[in-house]
Amino acid sequence: MRYVALFIIAFLFWLLITFNLAIENIIVGIVAAGITTVLFGKYFITGVNKFIQPHRYFWLIIYIFIFIWECIKANFDVAYRVLHPAMPIKPGIVKVKLNIKGDFARMMLANSITMTPGTISVDIIDDYIFIHWIYISTDNPEEYSEKVSGRFEKYIKKIFE
Repeated sequence: MRYVALFIIAFLFWLLITFNLAIENIIVGIVAAGITTVLFGKYFITGVNKFIQPHRYFWLIIYIFIFIWECIKANFDVAYRVLHPAMPIKPGIVKVKLNIKGDFARMMLANSITMTPGTISVDIIDDYIFIHWIYISTDNPEEYSEKVSGRFEKYIKKIFE
């Protein structure tokens, strides 16, 4: 089942990036998706039956809007810090406890944090993620965990676990 899911995802991705429904393009897309499936199918995630559960797509759409909003807010925050004459930054690395268990879900959380301006995921060790943050506003682990990863973690858990 994981090979079929990977083939479908790869083929749909091909169609999205080429945006061309000519028969030649479709044939090349099928070949490219087939080669991708043969080479990387064994590395694809397990439990692909999650892909056919509609409520996960609902939460994915909600998550996309949350992610875009958080990125916009973070862009303005970083721009403020860069343009301010005193450059009010207080950088450091924070250790955040993860509440999600799946490797793919953790990877999605780490990538979401990294793609948000002002934060970079450094490492995941056991149940903790280490994040470089441009402005550590508090020393309380619960508060900075909520500020850095809490906004994404609850939605990623509903989508991928």
